[in-house]
Amino acid sequence: MLMLNGRRIQKFCAALVALSPLLLASVAFAAGGGDHHADSGALIKDFIWRVVNFVILVGIVVWALKKANLKGSLAERQAAIEKNLREARAARDAAEAKLVEYTGKLDKANQEIEQLRAAMLQDAEAEKQRIVAEAREAAAKIAAQAAQSAEQEVVKARAALRAEAAQLAVELAAGRLSGAVQKADHDRFVQDYLGKVGQL
Repeated sequence: MLMLNGRRIQKFCAALVALSPLLLASVAFAAGGGDHHADSGALIKDFIWRVVNFVILVGIVVWALKKANLKGSLAERQAAIEKNLREARAARDAAEAKLVEYTGKLDKANQEIEQLRAAMLQDAEAEKQRIVAEAREAAAKIAAQAAQSAEQEVVKARAALRAEAAQLAVELAAGRLSGAVQKADHDRFVQDYLGKVGQL
């Protein structure tokens, strides 16, 4: 359809160019009125030059319009702009999707970091409680061992004192000291014995 309209326009322009000398000649002849014949050769020559200039001008305009292919270039430009707009929209949509994706990943990473931190704090607290419990248990064992050792030392000391007291009693009973021990010595031995037993 566009091709047919273009051909019709070309035919119309060609017919206009072809008929323009005749139209201009008839207008010039009618304007002359026929009363006086001024230099008609000069007028015709001037008219022909004007027609030639007009034809050249119309030819240049037609050639320029064909060469420029104004409709085609405008359609191509419009198509290129629409394509660029589609590509820009697609790029924007892709960028927004990436933004949403990376925002989600960042939020998930922050949650994981927070969970790891909470787990580490919980583990640290549990480790602290375990160490404190072990220290208390070790302290209790050391205290029990110290008490047991002290008790064993007391038992040993009592046994030694009893053995010594028994030995003294045997010696006194046997009479070995009967002549050498006087009443004051006897009282002193008994007092020493009672004092040592009282310390236990």
